[in-house]
Amino acid sequence: MQANRLLIDTLISPETIRQLTIPDWELCIRQARSSQLLTRLAVTIREASLENFVPHSVRQHFIATMAHQAHLRNAIRNEVAYIAEALNSINVQLVLLKGAAYELAESMPARCRTFNDIDLLVPKDRINDVELSLLIHGWASIQHDTYDDHYYRTWMHEIPPLRHLTRHSIIDVHHNIVPDSGPVHLAANKLLANIRPCLSTQGVFVLSAPDMILHSAVHLFNDGEFDHALRDLFDIRDLIRQTMVSEADWQQLISRAQELGLGRPLYYALRYIGTVLKEPCAPYLALLSKNAPNRIFLHAMDNLFTRGLKPEHSSCDDLGTFVARFLLYVRGHALRMPLRLLLPHLARKAFMQLRDEYFSRRELLTRQSNSRF
Repeated sequence: MQANRLLIDTLISPETIRQLTIPDWELCIRQARSSQLLTRLAVTIREASLENFVPHSVRQHFIATMAHQAHLRNAIRNEVAYIAEALNSINVQLVLLKGAAYELAESMPARCRTFNDIDLLVPKDRINDVELSLLIHGWASIQHDTYDDHYYRTWMHEIPPLRHLTRHSIIDVHHNIVPDSGPVHLAANKLLANIRPCLSTQGVFVLSAPDMILHSAVHLFNDGEFDHALRDLFDIRDLIRQTMVSEADWQQLISRAQELGLGRPLYYALRYIGTVLKEPCAPYLALLSKNAPNRIFLHAMDNLFTRGLKPEHSSCDDLGTFVARFLLYVRGHALRMPLRLLLPHLARKAFMQLRDEYFSRRELLTRQSNSRF
């Protein structure tokens, strides 16, 4: 088994663990942990009733990650209750996105997910009210750079992240799922008009099933950060398995993608779920053929995405992976803003990174020098 396919093939076909050696297991665990897929690996093996083929030392990793995930799932539900209280006080519905939405809607990805923050979608004309209410209820901005604050509020589809002062939970408050300055212009009120309630938690809402898939697709394939891309691709696969159960469901998803202008991200999602995860989506991919790029561009994107979707681990990296992830990073920014804004922004980011690295190193050398006397 190839090292860069070890984790993926194990998650797709868990019965292959019968042939894994101890070095294979060690590598698989490292790949899974760095890709935020360790919980998914444990769940997949448990669901396949293959736990007896897991070495004792590996089983300890699974026990630990499942305990950690159980804690996070409980914590996220508690935190959502606090956020709901803050939004209820100003009569704004709490609409969750991504990981928190999976958990509160009891979607398939939730059983394998860990959580870093909580994402909300609110009407743009109420976002200032929402921010003020969250500040009153104990959250504070963690963005102290004036330029970055301007970047979020002027060009992005969200305000700077907020962190609670005592519980340290982080919230990303969105008014759309795509940036205002990007080439795709999406009417967020169409998303909010189709939200559905979470049956287990009164007063909490998530996107409709098709919109949830489309948001996951646009978040993965229009973004430039690919460190957890494989995890997100498995999430989309789970959402499709759970909700696309009839031809009518597929027709609704594809029609919705065309309506919202998200046919290209959905095309990529189905294409790489098929090629990377071996999920049979070809008939529906054909229905999105008009959203595919031309043959030359598609060949180039295949080379970039198949490398970007590898597990985030040194055993899967080569020069091509490094170049692919850099180009995907630049592409992600190009999809956020036009060139006239992008070039000064990237130049400033590069300058700030070099400055911080230089001054941090200089400060460290100064401290070391002073400590000798």
